[in-house]
Amino acid sequence: MEKTKRRFGDRKDGTLLRDLDSMHFIVPLLYPNRCDNEAFISERIDLTNLNAYLAKKNADDPKYPLKMFYVIVAAAAKACRLRPKMNRFIANKNVYQRNELTAAFVVKKEFSDSGAEALAKLRFEPGDTMDSIWAKVVAQITSGRSEQVDSSTESMDMFNRMPRFLSKFIVWVITRLDIHGWVPASLIETDPYYCTIVLTNLGSIKLHAGYHHLTNWGTNSVFVVVGEKKKRPFFDEEGHCEMRDSIDLGLTVDERIADGYYFSKTIRLVKKLLENPELLEQPLESEVDY
Repeated sequence: MEKTKRRFGDRKDGTLLRDLDSMHFIVPLLYPNRCDNEAFISERIDLTNLNAYLAKKNADDPKYPLKMFYVIVAAAAKACRLRPKMNRFIANKNVYQRNELTAAFVVKKEFSDSGAEALAKLRFEPGDTMDSIWAKVVAQITSGRSEQVDSSTESMDMFNRMPRFLSKFIVWVITRLDIHGWVPASLIETDPYYCTIVLTNLGSIKLHAGYHHLTNWGTNSVFVVVGEKKKRPFFDEEGHCEMRDSIDLGLTVDERIADGYYFSKTIRLVKKLLENPELLEQPLESEVDY
């Protein structure tokens, strides 16, 4: 996001919004907890064009093929870039515009019951395109599946080795710092709950899309669940049915950051991008007619 001079009341990760309308100013005072203000939205995506796009991009058999999840990451990032209210968060009863556009997801090191997990975090620039985001996602997945341990996991491991009474006290102190945005960057460098968007690809483990909660910890206001790819019925205006590949998306948002109309248009944009993925070849900042 564009950098502005930091003023009193701003945080290191967000700029305090000082010109809100009265309703959006009052609501965080009345309802301060993120988990008490969740709205769940579901959307079904026709994958006909996306399947063709992936086949075209992977025709040359690249070392790391472009996957549907990567395209969803790019579409979510572009939607949040073009719809800036989606990159807001509420902390300490104040509304902030986030300084960066970021996304996070969990990388499973091994698909087994005992397989460890790593945390992946992406930072986007206005000029990013599908190709640059593809490279960023692959780099994060490759790093996550290596022996390297991300900084947030290192921090959690450190607390886990302490006497329990001490780790509880330190975590309590950190949660107080979290309210004001004073948590050391080293502790939350890869923490997904300090990102614009958190994504989870449940389709990769054969689960349906569904609701996933937000958290009062951190600053995340948008959680995206990707469901399993399946053939489902689609009807035209005359009522004719055709079975097509599709996925369901489940989005949980903090309803305090925008209104229903704004969320509706954002979902319409995401749908447009996923059903016309060639639009993602343009930079994130390029406008889309939807």
